[in-house]
Amino acid sequence: MNSEQTISDDQVNLEDIEIRLLLEAIYQRYGYDFRGYSQASMRRRVLHRLSMSGLPSVLRMTEHVLRDRQFFVTLLNDLTINVTEMYRDPEFYRAFRNEVVPILKTFPFIKIWHAGCATGEEIYSMAILLEEEQLYERAMIYATDIDKNVLTAAKKGIYSIHAFKQYADNYRRAGGRHSLSDYTTARYDSVIMDQRLKRNIVFADHDLATDQVFGEMHVILCRNVLIYFDRQLQGRVIQLFSESLDMGGFLCLGTKESLRFSGNEEAFEVVNKPLRIFRKTQLHRT
Repeated sequence: MNSEQTISDDQVNLEDIEIRLLLEAIYQRYGYDFRGYSQASMRRRVLHRLSMSGLPSVLRMTEHVLRDRQFFVTLLNDLTINVTEMYRDPEFYRAFRNEVVPILKTFPFIKIWHAGCATGEEIYSMAILLEEEQLYERAMIYATDIDKNVLTAAKKGIYSIHAFKQYADNYRRAGGRHSLSDYTTARYDSVIMDQRLKRNIVFADHDLATDQVFGEMHVILCRNVLIYFDRQLQGRVIQLFSESLDMGGFLCLGTKESLRFSGNEEAFEVVNKPLRIFRKTQLHRT
């Protein structure tokens, strides 16, 4: 190995140490815990903000994070993953309608937790689905996220009209019964979700890495969030979901996510393997 390669490797190792210190500082100062998130994902996002900030090192950026809350908010927007859309993965919503809804119709009341709801597009997707299945009047949706800024956006329910064509196509492919525009009002370059869809939604901040059980749920949706966590944190979150679900409740994950290695796989039966829909059949492990 030549000296240039050694210097390059040392620089990478130093940056990794500085990034771990940055994430620890964020946890100690602000209470947001990214320490169990995928190292590659955190590294990419931190270095992106570093390049945009003009600061010479992650260590110097840590100083700014500790002393400048507005700078921290900017970095927080980089670290949180808010990629979403209405009826994302339409085949999932079609399967949910066909395989889960018939069972939910036997429940007198339905509690749904959408963990990592981001800006809310998928929350309103579920509300519309429940409305069309005549279940919304006896349902309550709890929408949570670590990022208070995206929760504010989710509460407003205002989205770009440019994205709406894709949303409408997703809705049709997901088995929508009407027209997606029936649930929105167009205003200039935006669409606003109908106020009636918000009547049974509760928005709250919740950190999957540190907060506790969100209990007695009949459905938990956490799709395309676990892929950003390391294996230890994934196990912690699956345990949290298992403890938060009623017996017979449903857990819905993203198509690239799994219960394997979580220690809770035996507590669930598979409802739809490709679309990662599971049903709790055993008490959670202690």
